[in-house]
Amino acid sequence: MSTTLTALNPMPPATRRVRAYFAPVTRSTQTPTVFDPSVNGLFSLSSPPAPWVDLGWIEDFSRKSLSKTGTLVTGSPGTTQYQVRESVDASVSFRFKTWSKLTMALSAGSQHMNLLAPATGATQNASGSKAAAAIALATTGSTATFLYPSSTAGFAAGDIVAVDADYAGQTGFVGTGVSAAYVSSAAAVNDDPDYIRRVTFNVARVTQVTTSGLQLASALIGGAPAGTMKVQQVLGFVDREGGNFFQEWSGLFVMPGEQGERIVFYYPRLQAMIGAAETTTTLVAPLERIALSASFRALPVTDTNDGQTVVCFRSYLPSAMTLV
Repeated sequence: MSTTLTALNPMPPATRRVRAYFAPVTRSTQTPTVFDPSVNGLFSLSSPPAPWVDLGWIEDFSRKSLSKTGTLVTGSPGTTQYQVRESVDASVSFRFKTWSKLTMALSAGSQHMNLLAPATGATQNASGSKAAAAIALATTGSTATFLYPSSTAGFAAGDIVAVDADYAGQTGFVGTGVSAAYVSSAAAVNDDPDYIRRVTFNVARVTQVTTSGLQLASALIGGAPAGTMKVQQVLGFVDREGGNFFQEWSGLFVMPGEQGERIVFYYPRLQAMIGAAETTTTLVAPLERIALSASFRALPVTDTNDGQTVVCFRSYLPSAMTLV
């Protein structure tokens, strides 16, 4: 017995929207998060492979090749004999429809800070006052979704918390799970023990306070915290126009086709090209929706399959039973 399949002629891909995912880059070694479409190309859009973070549907997605080519001309009259690639460059832009710690940081491009709950009587400052004392975690037991602080007093369901180590004079990139800032010297950050928690991406919402600890609504991006870390309440987030730090992340953009096909754009290293900007859309006057505008430049990596320098990978996964 044999089965004969009839393949259909391919149709133009049709998609309704684009979904965005971002993952950390190890800044000290310029090592991106790898996305392999042969392994994870058809992942569930609502459950991306770790450590990719789902940032939802985006709008006004546009990508551009900025690479330049040149020619080798010989003879008289001159004729083109070869083409050469003079530069490799690309950009991608879009709007985030939702606001969060990560979407704000990505769209602003510069260093992003947590507004730590202030200490009583602290001097006011535009990026946040000196923080109330941090609470130490138990040396063991805490997970990415449940914290065992030495005291739960002062915490309530609905709070946002930051979890990270004390700053202790180290220089270079700091932050658990994500390179959140670059410290040139202890003096530059006032040798503040709360500085790493002020910039960390290791944040989450508290859904329940029990007699033993804090239940989190989502997993900490840095995973289970070390027993030497501390926790502080966060009231919100702040970014600034200026500074010398650039956010750098791996980006993944998925276009799910209406016929089962999928187009995937993977940018191993993206850095923001513009400062913080917003776009407003009128819903029903005077009500407006505010989206975060984002624009990125793609930075290079080396493809280990052939040693070529590239900035973006485009993958197409055809729908079943179509000619290729």
